[in-house]
Amino acid sequence: QVQLVESGGGLVQAGGSLRLSCAASGRTFRRNVMGWFRQAPGKEREFVTAITWSGGVTYYADSVKGRFTISRDYAKNTVYLQMNSLNPEDTAVYYCAAAQNDVSWPLRKTYEYDYWGQGTQVTVSS
Repeated sequence: QVQLVESGGGLVQAGGSLRLSCAASGRTFRRNVMGWFRQAPGKEREFVTAITWSGGVTYYADSVKGRFTISRDYAKNTVYLQMNSLNPEDTAVYYCAAAQNDVSWPLRKTYEYDYWGQGTQVTVSS
């Protein structure tokens, strides 16, 4: 069984920073793309950013471009989301996801991902 476990969420003031981590464990699985999504109360889950596991190619939603950075660490089997200049509109549950195929890069739809973490809450106060 594949597990994706997010960590690093919390409460931060506007203008602050947080770094989320997503550690993969369990059986070996092919993952070509790792992504981050977020879901605010009463809203649909939305794409934030994604990275190709092998080449490290990245893609960002316009709303986070220039503020968020996605990266991955092969040795630790972990993907990170560095979030800077946070604002209250970034408040949401953040989910990590893994996709086995990258033919539709960039993968911005939830149905394009095969595995999901349980989510971690990020709250930005004004």
